[in-house]
Amino acid sequence: MLFERIEDSGLSQYSYVVACERSGEAVVVDPRRDVDAYLELAAERNLEVAHVVETHIHADYASGARELAERTGAALWTSAYDKGETYEVAFPHQDLRENQTIEVGNVRLEPLHTPGHTPEHLSFLVYDGSRSREVPEILLSGDFLFVGSLGRPDLLGEEAKAELARKQFTSVREKLAGLPDGMEVHPAHGAGSMCGAGMSGRPFSTLGFERIANPYLDPRLTEQAFVDKLLSSSPPFPPYYRRMKKLNSAGPTALAGLPGLVAIPPAEFRGLAGGGHVVIDLRDPLAFGGGHVPGAFGIGVAGSLSTWAAWVVPYDAPILLVAGSPADVEPAVRALVRVGLDDVRGYLDGGIDAWGKAGFPIDTIEQIDVRELHRGLAAGEAPAVLDVRSDGEWDAGHIEGAVHIMGGFLEERLDEVPRSDRVAVVCGAGYRSTVAASVLRRCGLNHVGNVTGGMTAWRVAGLPETRA
Repeated sequence: MLFERIEDSGLSQYSYVVACERSGEAVVVDPRRDVDAYLELAAERNLEVAHVVETHIHADYASGARELAERTGAALWTSAYDKGETYEVAFPHQDLRENQTIEVGNVRLEPLHTPGHTPEHLSFLVYDGSRSREVPEILLSGDFLFVGSLGRPDLLGEEAKAELARKQFTSVREKLAGLPDGMEVHPAHGAGSMCGAGMSGRPFSTLGFERIANPYLDPRLTEQAFVDKLLSSSPPFPPYYRRMKKLNSAGPTALAGLPGLVAIPPAEFRGLAGGGHVVIDLRDPLAFGGGHVPGAFGIGVAGSLSTWAAWVVPYDAPILLVAGSPADVEPAVRALVRVGLDDVRGYLDGGIDAWGKAGFPIDTIEQIDVRELHRGLAAGEAPAVLDVRSDGEWDAGHIEGAVHIMGGFLEERLDEVPRSDRVAVVCGAGYRSTVAASVLRRCGLNHVGNVTGGMTAWRVAGLPETRA
């Protein structure tokens, strides 16, 4: 059996290729939107992609299942348990139920219906027949079981989440019962994903270790205690998840190649930027702060571009890119199409230097040193501080007197942003605060600065903080 994990680090997303090298047939599970990685792997290993399988209708990324099946002629399988639910698969596919199997040579995948994260969710037991036909070697657990956690149950809204949490409890108690401790657990996400709370940084585990260490698998938990624990731990809910669910239900259209790999001269770029196009600057926080196209979003390609672009960039506007190097454009486009931001028109030819040499306006964002900020706070002369980190980070320690609004919610909570002559935005290291500062500037708050190095620099400097 060949087993390969393909990782998208920006979304902390894992997809899998499972194959029998003897028969030359492969199954791809939960493919991402840009499918060339699977086609290249199949060509390298002389494999035929015979089946494409989805564990569920995804909320955090755009699926490549439909396109991969169309390009390879593979059978496309999705859960049969979506019928009558809020989200149903609306494109051509084959329904998959428990007691069915997918076989490629000596390798067999058996679906388990594991509702909770979503009503239709499937996990897959993988058997390597060359070793054992009776004992599963791997559980492809999708967003049901993570390393150290479980999938969040609130994707369908407040009304449905308690019932889905109870279904998650049943899935844990009934579907995992009797499975071997030595079986490997390979989930669809790792640490950094918002599909669950408290995930480990390890990409896989064993069921035996999860039974010992995963707090949600504690057999002493009553159903109500389990439900309360699961619901109280859900991360912030990105509004774009609803758009992704709709997109994946309908089936994303084929990309037919990556969009936007076109250099646009500065004069043309300026005209487009002033005509309804959105500009995303892919450079690091210091470069963005030092000079950028007015109105641009500062979302660096080296960070979580997929997540933050999906969260803050309008879905209905064509996109222009500013890169530090042309080599950054392709990975940025991949990150954007993976969250359904397909309408990328091109990038600024020559970058911000060419823009400046053309005499076009350049905006800046003040970079505020942590020691300078601390001295100002002590003297009562500092800007208002806005902390855009997560609740957990805030609770673990923050600057006294700061206002806390998680960065993804800034636009909807704009009335809570301090109205001050200067606002200093802080996050963990400067990436998210740059995104947030660019959002605030687009909303008309002109006196916004970025705390260089964020709370990491604050702590290295030994400056005081308070805890919730």
